[in-house]
Amino acid sequence: MTRRRAHLPTRPTWRCAACGIAWPCSAAKLRLLAEYRTDRSALLIHLATLQTEAGEQLAALDHATTPADLTARFTGWARPR
Repeated sequence: MTRRRAHLPTRPTWRCAACGIAWPCSAAKLRLLAEYRTDRSALLIHLATLQTEAGEQLAALDHATTPADLTARFTGWARPR
């Protein structure tokens, strides 16, 4: 039996544990949208909290990530259209 890894962030690099790309990856975004389908505000609060944590951890690693990059990555995709 093959065990699948969940599409969760690995800290402090904030890469996806399953596919290795910048988290939230597409699979994580779909899971989060489904999980928070009835409360978009709660999703945005959750993502903003994670964005703050990621910003601090990435800065400590000397990753050149701007606040605008993190906003697009963490919350930009989740806003209602």
